[in-house]
Parts: sequence; structure tokens; C-alpha cells
Amino acid sequence: MDLEIGSIVEGKVSGITGFGAFVDLPGKKTGLVHISEVARDYVKDIHDHLKVGQTVKVKVLSAEPGGKISLSIKKAVAPPPRASAPTSGRPAEVNFPSAGQQFSELSFEDKMAKFKQSSDERMLDLKRNVESKRGSHRR
Repeated sequence: MDLEIGSIVEGKVSGITGFGAFVDLPGKKTGLVHISEVARDYVKDIHDHLKVGQTVKVKVLSAEPGGKISLSIKKAVAPPPRASAPTSGRPAEVNFPSAGQQFSELSFEDKMAKFKQSSDERMLDLKRNVESKRGSHRR
């Protein structure tokens, strides 16, 4: 079986390293899923996401003549649905996640709004801290 770039196939994880996982594919071929292609979120420890012997769906990213095959798990699954953009000229109201909701479920705009709010709060705290120290060292 010849693997086509862009095709999605099923394989079995045959080995795990610090930089990725090897997956046995149909046709007695083996490909590599780089750690950055395992999940949409940051993967600190690949063992939290994959186990040897696990069956996974992968997308073929590239296949070189020497037999090197690059694979992706995160591109083999459909992306999570995005919130639709507001139709009015006003900015959308940002709803921050509850304790049970994952940060990764937020849209980019919501993540940026949350980051900006957090950054502004930290800068205000830092500014207050610096000003209080300056006041005690005046001559």
C-alpha cells in the first residue's frame, strides 16, 4: 500500500521517545509523529497522551523516498468548533471559562482578552509595589 500525502490512516504506536512516537502503518511501514503533532495543546510528556500498542488515526504529512514518513495525530482529527463572530460592530462579550472548562476550548480572541486582563492586573500590582518602595527612599 502506497501512502499518499494528506491521507488519514490507522496505525499502532510501536515506540515512544522524548521527541515523538513511532507508529506502525499498513504495508509494514513505520512513521514518526513528532511531539508537536500529538495534540493541539502543549505536550510536556508524551506518555500522558500515548501508550505503546495504542491504535491511533494519523495524517500523512510527508513521505520521503528513503522511507522517512512524517505523521500527525492532531491534524487527523477535526478541529474543535469555533464560536461565530458577532455580526454587530460592537466587540463580543468575553465569557471566561468556569473551573471545569479547559483553556484550550477558548477562541484565540478570548485567550487574548484573558491574557490582556491578567497582564493589566499584574502590571498594576507591580506599579503599586515599585511606587511604595520609591516613597520610602526619598531624600
